Amino acid sequence: MAKSHGENGPRAPAAGGNLSGTRESLAPGPDAATADELSSLGSDSEANGFAERRIDKFGFIVGSQGAEGALEEVPLEVLRQRESKWLDMLNNWDKWMAKKHKKIRLRCQKGIPPSLRGRAWQYLSGGKVKLQQNPGKFDELDMSPGDPKWLDVIERDLHRQFPFHEMFVSRGGHGQQDLFRVLKAYTLYRPEEGYCQAQAPIAAVLLMHMPAEQAFWCLVQICEKYLPGYYSEKLEAIQLDGEILFSLLQKVSPVAHKHLSQQKIDPLLYMTEWFMCAFSRTLPWSSVLRVWDMFFCEGVKIIFRVGLVLLKHALGSPEKLKACQGQYETIERLRSLSPKIMQEAFLVQEVVELPVTERQIEREHLIQLRRWQDTRGELQCHSPPRLHGAKAILEAEPGPWPTLQPSPSIRLPPDAPLPGSKGKYKPPKQVQKEQRKQVKASGQRDKPPTPSQAKVAAAAGDACPPRDVPPKDPVHQDPQDSAPQDSAYHCSQESLTSQESEDTYL
Repeated sequence: MAKSHGENGPRAPAAGGNLSGTRESLAPGPDAATADELSSLGSDSEANGFAERRIDKFGFIVGSQGAEGALEEVPLEVLRQRESKWLDMLNNWDKWMAKKHKKIRLRCQKGIPPSLRGRAWQYLSGGKVKLQQNPGKFDELDMSPGDPKWLDVIERDLHRQFPFHEMFVSRGGHGQQDLFRVLKAYTLYRPEEGYCQAQAPIAAVLLMHMPAEQAFWCLVQICEKYLPGYYSEKLEAIQLDGEILFSLLQKVSPVAHKHLSQQKIDPLLYMTEWFMCAFSRTLPWSSVLRVWDMFFCEGVKIIFRVGLVLLKHALGSPEKLKACQGQYETIERLRSLSPKIMQEAFLVQEVVELPVTERQIEREHLIQLRRWQDTRGELQCHSPPRLHGAKAILEAEPGPWPTLQPSPSIRLPPDAPLPGSKGKYKPPKQVQKEQRKQVKASGQRDKPPTPSQAKVAAAAGDACPPRDVPPKDPVHQDPQDSAPQDSAYHCSQESLTSQESEDTYL
């Protein structure tokens, strides 16, 4: 890896494994050799004319790296059913996230329908909320000139991103233009981070599924919520995660862990591109999309699980290690993985079943962080805490929607019985007469009751006294008033029921 500093040119890695200032140059993918030849196509029309001859359903030229691998074809009827279910979820997103998040996770594991994948990624990542909270921000960044130091580096990287995809096959085409806009906007949005080459394939994958503005906010969420610190100057976060991966491997595959330990192979040699590019430059494209579906829903644990599955099946048995006697052979094995273990159905099933949780990752993170502080001192890059998936992001950043206040569509006259109550509606004149009677009765409130009135009160039974009559002092309470007091309790219970009825109605 080498880091570019614009006019200063590339720099070699520092000795002793220190990755300070080494962010820019990742190893070129297997399709980079002929990238310049394809990118010499002069316009989008020429590119499309070339691509229309043999383009797969993902937009890749048939035979390229992205088009490799056996595809898991979903029956059309099943696909339509999944689309209908996802449309219902997306149209009622808050309700589903609050009450049925496990169902969303299960459907992400089954695969998001291609027609709704871009929209679903925006909702899962919180990019949709970010866009609503920052209207016009991307346009403002897009119109700004940008830092020349980063612009030169970004321009040199454009033609390296998926050169066999129809969006990026043409140098200067619409795909490369949008990619430049998104990456430049991020350097202005986070000038302290600038640009890292591993962000380019991430942004390119997003642009294959959504417009530039939406892709920008999803990129922001990945860099700040899912993988915080991955693209910072010192790459400290990716080094910590390399140690976490290696520690988890001891439990998942002791054979692979022992072999890598004996060969003294640093995790950064094989996992840096895996994690920083979210396997977009490693797996067949159908597998990439399924991994990203789960990644947006469940967070970085999916990236860890995929890495552990690949290491387990590449180096996890004595038979497989016979051809990996040294460091070179081992690293080559990890760079040219068997298509069988990267195949969509096999890989997804292994990832879903692997028992690696967020709690394990966070516990191991604390252990590795203490070791780092003991041996190297404090971290120089203080990244925000990592959020594990869509639910954690939604809880940390709730949407901007206002709280709904009850607003009844039917307004009743004063003192009218509520819907569901047993009382009959009385016309306003009759209500006024009763109010006048209550006023007269209140004037006689302080007078001692006559014997005939006492009998009437005792015979009243369950009658409910008026609400505006204050309760009598229990010390001087007449025994004959106990029944009316109990009836007042029942009356208040009835009024509660009426209030509940009103809330339910509203």
